[in-house]
Amino acid sequence: MKEIAVTSRIIESIFFNPDDGQLYIAFRNGETRLFAGVTEDAVSGMVTADSPGQHYIDHIRTQFRRVA
Repeated sequence: MKEIAVTSRIIESIFFNPDDGQLYIAFRNGETRLFAGVTEDAVSGMVTADSPGQHYIDHIRTQFRRVA
């Protein structure tokens, strides 16, 4: 997994593995989440969004399977 820089009020860091589509998100409140089957386009959209946290809420959380 490689770390991808993101500037967000709620997200501390994200790690993405394009080989298997795993996306690991560490939140500023200490929670962590792992999603499977995430596309590179979805991650790119979150990183470049005006609000990566809101993009996560609207798109990642609702469209991809959470595994942890």
